[in-house]
Amino acid sequence: MDDILLMLPGPTTVDPRVLAAMSKAVVNHRGAKYGEILTETTELMSKVFQTPNKSYLLTGSGTAAMETAVANTVAPGEKMLNVVGGKFGERFMKIANTHGIETQELAVEWGTAVTPKQIAEALDENEDIKAITVVHNETSTGVAAPIEEIGKVMKNYDALYIVDTVSSLGGDYVDVEKFGIDVCVTGSQKCLAAPPGMAAITLSDDAWKAVDNVETNTFYLDLKAARKSGDKTPPETPYTPSVSLTYAMNEALKIVMEEGLENRVARHHKAAKASVAAVKALGLELFADEAVSSATVTAVKMPEGVTDAEFRGTTRDKYGVELAGGQDHLKGNVFRIGHMGCISYKELVQTFAAIGMTLKGLGAIEDAGAGVASITESYL
Repeated sequence: MDDILLMLPGPTTVDPRVLAAMSKAVVNHRGAKYGEILTETTELMSKVFQTPNKSYLLTGSGTAAMETAVANTVAPGEKMLNVVGGKFGERFMKIANTHGIETQELAVEWGTAVTPKQIAEALDENEDIKAITVVHNETSTGVAAPIEEIGKVMKNYDALYIVDTVSSLGGDYVDVEKFGIDVCVTGSQKCLAAPPGMAAITLSDDAWKAVDNVETNTFYLDLKAARKSGDKTPPETPYTPSVSLTYAMNEALKIVMEEGLENRVARHHKAAKASVAAVKALGLELFADEAVSSATVTAVKMPEGVTDAEFRGTTRDKYGVELAGGQDHLKGNVFRIGHMGCISYKELVQTFAAIGMTLKGLGAIEDAGAGVASITESYL
């Protein structure tokens, strides 16, 4: 298992520094030492979010942060607009439905991105919408939504702007303050390259006003409780956090800042461009519209006559590269290459060597090395 290269849309390979940080002795989560670590980590988190607003850590996956964002800002019976163009857009809507929120779906075809115009039209038709949810990077389809442009439109409306950056923060352009995002959520195991199990959230002043006006209908994910505990001296979390994961997030965020956000985003975009070119060089077809393709994951249509089990099974078991399959109706029809976190040309060369050898072995292509040759050209 240690020899498997994870090229998934999360979890991603974790830097040895982060793994080492997790091995430090667990401290009292109600003590001053943990308070110092928590303070430093949340401050680093806000720097990566690019906001002056405070950030909060949640012991849970990115879905926990999504639910936190929805359940604390919109009351049961109020309206929410959910942009749905993939698995995680659907998840936002399902979470809202679970909390008794009246949802309105803005559906876009899987593989395409919502436009600011579509959002403006939906809000014009429904002036009582309290908030909208947008997934920045839809890993199920390999599509990135234009969250900066949507933010410009949202300035004309009172609805809260809630954005999932679980698989984009630290790998694509995310500027919470500049983009006018009211609630932004992320997860540990994607572009931040920390282990799974921790999430983060940050809120604008308008979002906090909404929180104060909504009667809390969640216990563990109660933001009022998070704020109250976070304001203590030393700061705490309302319930027992994962101390070891806090160490991991702290170190991972330090690595992000050492590389520099601009450099890190540029590295991810280069990997995405190289991956797209390599896919084409192998004669394969992209699933997503290339104009809106993701900086952190590339979705590829499965070649005709090749099954998911034989393709991904071979890349993993024979060549040591783990790729992701399709989700829902795309299961068996696409495979997905995650190029996020600690990714360079080395991992992409290994990945496309495995893809090329597998497909040639299955009789689907002639030139097994075309993808690798393309990657080398992209990085020269």
